[in-house]
Amino acid sequence: MKLYVMQCGVLYSEKGVFVKGCDGIKFDVPVPYFLIQHEKGYVLFDSGHNKNTITNTKSLNSVILDSFCPAEFGDGFVLESLKNLGVSPEEIVYHVCSHLHFDHAGGVGLFPNATYVVQEEELLFANSPPPAMEAVYFREDFDKEVKWLKLRGNKDNKYDLFGDGKLIIYYTPGHTPGTQSLLVNLEKSPPVLLAQDACFTEENLNEQKLPGAVNNGEQYMETLKIFKKMQDNGVKIITGHDPIPWQGLKKSPEFYA
Repeated sequence: MKLYVMQCGVLYSEKGVFVKGCDGIKFDVPVPYFLIQHEKGYVLFDSGHNKNTITNTKSLNSVILDSFCPAEFGDGFVLESLKNLGVSPEEIVYHVCSHLHFDHAGGVGLFPNATYVVQEEELLFANSPPPAMEAVYFREDFDKEVKWLKLRGNKDNKYDLFGDGKLIIYYTPGHTPGTQSLLVNLEKSPPVLLAQDACFTEENLNEQKLPGAVNNGEQYMETLKIFKKMQDNGVKIITGHDPIPWQGLKKSPEFYA
């Protein structure tokens, strides 16, 4: 099994979005997504931005423009990254959505043979978000006729994607009601937990600090406690939007095995 770390550009922002109380500090963050090559097929965990919506600034709500300046993308869009590895869209068997925000769910619908794994609560929330959250859900990205596999929160927590213990989906709410993270049990390397926005930065994790952008602070703190215990037990936590540790990760076409 191989884990490829990919990046759909950089969002220009400030640290207070990601660590509470750090307003006004320039903080340009990576937009990560991941490809796992499993013996039964390729799995995407998130897919970055939708190229059509993000390059059309008219689609960006003013709240987004206030919080995140239009980003720099390079060649990081998901189809281009896969093409560079020789992987076709038809080869993706699962697209696991950590949640449905605009910088994570842009690839929904691009993979005709994929099952799209989402928390049922997240899909409901994304289709009818409160006004404060409307800006970060782009309906045109996820409101599509695809094959959804809807997980049910704690009832499906630690969902074993292939039934072999290699890819385990954790229910990790707080950032949104249906945020989920992915544990990748590699063969030659320590296990890796892909936290995404369930833990923005290492400062959130190591100092148990809330972010500024949070839907439910109590849930977020419970998730951070779980991650901290996993880290103490030897699991490598890859945080969602932390530019400093991101620099030290191997990026595609290199991989973890």
